[in-house]
Amino acid sequence: MSSIEAALRYPELSAQGFAHPADRAARAALHSIPLLDRAIKKVTELSFEKRLRQIYLGNAVRLGENQVPAVWAMQRQCAYTLDIATTPRLYVTHQPVGQALTVGTHEPITLVASGLVGSYSDEELRAVLAHEMGHVLGDHVAIITAAEIVRLVMSTALKGQPLVGIPLRALYYALMECRRAGELTCDRASALVVADPRVTCMTLMRMAGGPVRDMSLDAFIQQATEYEEEGDPLARWSRFFDEANSTHPFPVRRVRELIAWVAAGDYDRIRSGQYVRRGQEPPPSAEFDAAFQHYRQRFARIVDRASSGVQTVADRFSSWLGNRGSEGAEPGDDAADDFADEDEDL
Repeated sequence: MSSIEAALRYPELSAQGFAHPADRAARAALHSIPLLDRAIKKVTELSFEKRLRQIYLGNAVRLGENQVPAVWAMQRQCAYTLDIATTPRLYVTHQPVGQALTVGTHEPITLVASGLVGSYSDEELRAVLAHEMGHVLGDHVAIITAAEIVRLVMSTALKGQPLVGIPLRALYYALMECRRAGELTCDRASALVVADPRVTCMTLMRMAGGPVRDMSLDAFIQQATEYEEEGDPLARWSRFFDEANSTHPFPVRRVRELIAWVAAGDYDRIRSGQYVRRGQEPPPSAEFDAAFQHYRQRFARIVDRASSGVQTVADRFSSWLGNRGSEGAEPGDDAADDFADEDEDL
């Protein structure tokens, strides 16, 4: 306990005080479309979230005081630093779920890939855990969970049902857009917890290039600058499609965004104790309003192109949910049985 008590802490830190503008605007825009917001809540209210947890935890080991205690201590320290009252349970898995993932709207759990625990340095691992804790503080977990559920439903229960799958795919793309924006906020949370933005940048470089020795962070930062300043319209256009199905923005972009935030002085300001506390969040700015309108129009276009309108999404999705029953599919239901099978992509 002494190591946790001695750690840096940001009492009552509000995620809105360091959230990336794209994150705040995208989530607000998504929730401003009532029918999409209702669909998200429907997804997470059903028994599918419990099934999702079982799929992920079926091949995972829970960490704690008696199971890899050093990593569990890091998890607790990250929660303490960001002033999160309840530390999410932590699991390590050999399944390729990505480097790390936090799901669960009511009781978040964090899954970390065994390769990360085994090959990353302690500071790099702490940077990853702090990033995941940023999702909890930033209230991203509902969106991440909904996106994972929709992906699994589309790949299992709704195979061969294209009419229902089309509106769900529209919802999925909107969720993924929000999810990617949230990653930029959580990189900031990571830097605040490890107290060194370069460690977070090093970790992102490792995720991009793997455990290769003698990689240069300075060279990677230069690469990120070149990537951001790419002038070829065709190359920039292709990035949109490359990221459309990705859960995260490209690491080079994330490094660039984090460096820009630090250079603007916000990192040092928060580190000195000058930050927004919960319940004291400022009203939206003009910059936020502009970004909000951008994302709101973007989400509306995504849905419209995929399913002839937001109303169609809600109607078809609600109809499908109704067929499964208000409490979700029961054991023995063909769709539920299909969903419960382990996804081949996991």
